[in-house]
Amino acid sequence: MKKLLFPLVALLFIACSSDDDNGIENPNPNPPTATLDDVLVQNFMWGAMNLWYFWQADVPDLADGRFANDEEYTEFLAATENPSDFFFDVLLFGEDRFSFLNDDFNELVNNLSGVSKSNGLEFGLVQFSGSNDLFGYVQYIVPDSDASTKSIQRGDIFTRVDGQQLTIENYRNLLFGSNDTYTLGLADIGGGTITDNGTEVSLTKIENQVEDPILVAETLDVNGTKIAYLMYNRFLRNFDEQLNAAFGKFVTDGATELVLDMRYNPGGSVNTSRLLASMVHSTDTDKLYIRQRWNGKIQAQLSAEQLEDYFANTTGTSAVNSLNLSKVYVLATNGSASASELVMNGLAPHVDVVHIGETTRGKNEFSITLVDDPDNAFIYDSNREDQINPNNSWGIQPLVGRNENADGFFDYTAGLAPDIVLEEDLENLGVLGDVNEPLLARAIQEITGITTKRSFSVSMPAKMFTSSRIETSIKDNMYLDKPLHLNK
Repeated sequence: MKKLLFPLVALLFIACSSDDDNGIENPNPNPPTATLDDVLVQNFMWGAMNLWYFWQADVPDLADGRFANDEEYTEFLAATENPSDFFFDVLLFGEDRFSFLNDDFNELVNNLSGVSKSNGLEFGLVQFSGSNDLFGYVQYIVPDSDASTKSIQRGDIFTRVDGQQLTIENYRNLLFGSNDTYTLGLADIGGGTITDNGTEVSLTKIENQVEDPILVAETLDVNGTKIAYLMYNRFLRNFDEQLNAAFGKFVTDGATELVLDMRYNPGGSVNTSRLLASMVHSTDTDKLYIRQRWNGKIQAQLSAEQLEDYFANTTGTSAVNSLNLSKVYVLATNGSASASELVMNGLAPHVDVVHIGETTRGKNEFSITLVDDPDNAFIYDSNREDQINPNNSWGIQPLVGRNENADGFFDYTAGLAPDIVLEEDLENLGVLGDVNEPLLARAIQEITGITTKRSFSVSMPAKMFTSSRIETSIKDNMYLDKPLHLNK
């Protein structure tokens, strides 16, 4: 196996030696062995995962006593040449659906901050019945993006990319490949059928596209009831002040009810989820929001203060604006994950959470960003420019713990089931924030108690195969973003 890893080194050694050894073809029959410098990335990954990984005790190859000596350890690392294969195929526990990595930690950190290369089109993909063909439907357009300047909007359907029918086999390459520009072939939908209409729209991905996670923040006056509506699409700590300002406006408007729309929110910052929960319910810093659970090695080294997160009265910059509600209406679907679910679960012991929509994704683990730190601390620190090994640019984002609420509940890997089931209708997606948009309209009906003749039947449910957010490098990630200091 070493010969496969280092064929060039072995050949060069033989070629340079043969002229000086009287015709002896191979004066040294022992090929060079691997050193830790040869497996720098794998060595970093193993060390980080051995310490921090939530399932460290369940992965035999991550056991503390796995290797008899340094040579055996090095040979183990060298056996898998590709770092990505080593991470996913060797180190991960079978139940782990969400850990990921990036060969450029800077890109990973930017993505976690909402900065990416994007055309601003957010969409779901659906599989045609009895076929491998797919079609896409537009969920929303990111403001100030390339898509926002084109003739495409929420509810539009597309079946082709660059003239090719989308399929299970080609969608990743066509939509998420190296091509910065692609052309969508649009289609009409009606009566349960989808028909190409010949219209095309070209979109171009822009470097460093920033998405403001607050798509809609409005106070609706419905028959005298002031209802705050927030369409919140990611938990991004860079926008905490904007989130707080939105709640400040709700308070000023006299809102007494809240519809929190997280139907497409894949998650993000744990601390931002805490701030959002505080804006919804309470700024009482003696009230427990969530408690962390780590692997046995880490759990024993963290204090109660580090393990417990309480409701907040400040963002760190300004006082938290709270509606102080005891009931909240949450719109959530299978596209809602991690920090979205965390808010729902963390509020549940304190607030009546009325969940309208579908069962959520079931992501109850959090992650941290780990890099090759010469001090073996591994946790990425944006304030330390000297932290990163200059010879190793890889960053990994493994699952390292689970959050439980104040009642100790954490077991929602199958997702959080809705109180009121209502799927999105591909033939009637509606306008986000409009009182007639079906999911919002259903919440308003529940709030006001006014029964109307309106039907909430669904003609063509949006059964997502995947989505533009799930296919990004950060997927449905929930990351811990408060300082950790182990009590070593």
